[in-house]
Amino acid sequence: MKTLIMTVAILVIVLGFAGTTFGQTVPPQSAANLNAMTVAELERAGDAARAAKDYEQAIDCFEIAIGKDKKNAVLYNKLGLSQLKAGNNDAARASFEKAMKRNSKYADAVNNVGAVYFVQRNLGQATRYFKKAVALEESRPAFHVNLGAAWFGQNKLERAMAEYRRALQLDPDALARNTNAGVAAQISTSEERARYDYMMAKIYAKLGNTEECLRCLRKAKEGGYRNLANVYKDEEFLQIRQDQRLAEIAPPPAAK
Repeated sequence: MKTLIMTVAILVIVLGFAGTTFGQTVPPQSAANLNAMTVAELERAGDAARAAKDYEQAIDCFEIAIGKDKKNAVLYNKLGLSQLKAGNNDAARASFEKAMKRNSKYADAVNNVGAVYFVQRNLGQATRYFKKAVALEESRPAFHVNLGAAWFGQNKLERAMAEYRRALQLDPDALARNTNAGVAAQISTSEERARYDYMMAKIYAKLGNTEECLRCLRKAKEGGYRNLANVYKDEEFLQIRQDQRLAEIAPPPAAK
C-alpha cells in the first residue's frame, strides 16, 4: 500500500493575530529591547513577527515572554507555532505539550501536538491527539478535518468520511478553503488522488450537495479512477443518479 501524504492546511490552529497586519515588515529588536517589554508587548511583537514570517524573531519574543509568565499556555502554543514554521518540529511539539500541561483542556494545543506527529508521519499518534481535540471541542470543523486526514492516511476510509462529513455539517467550506481551518490533500500519486476525489464525492452526495459531488466525480474521472461505474451501485449516489449530468461523467451500465 502506497503511503498517503496529506498536509493539514497550516497543520495547526493559529491564534492571536487579531489586530496584526499580515505581510508587514517588523523591525528587528535587540535582546535589551525585548527584555524591557511587558508580556503583552512581547506577545504582540511575536504575533507581528510571525505574521511577517520572521519566525526566529517570533521565537525570541515568545521565549522571553514565557520567562516572565511561565504559566501562560497561550504563549507556549504560539511559541510552538513559530518553531513549527521554522522547521523545528521536536521543539514545537515540546512547546505544545507544555501548553497542554498548563491547561489540559486547551484543545488548540492538543490539536497542534497531533499536527506535529502528522507532519512526522506518525499517524497513530496524530490520530490519538486529533481525537482528543475533537472530544474537547466537538464543534470545531478543523479538528474533524484533521482527524479525517489522519484516518484517510491510514486507509480507514469510512472513518475518514465520517469526520469529513461532520466537518462539512459544521462548516460547508471546511474542505474547500485553503486556510488554517481546512485540509489540503497532497497525495503522492494520481491514483490515490482519484480515489480521494471519489470518496469526497460520496460525502457531498450524502449531504445533498449535487454540484460538489459532480465536481469531485469529474476530478476522479480525470485522475483515472478505475471504479467510477460504482456510482450506480453505491447507495450514497442514489439521488445523484437522477441528474442527467452524471451520465456524462460515468455512462450508465447497459441494460441486461
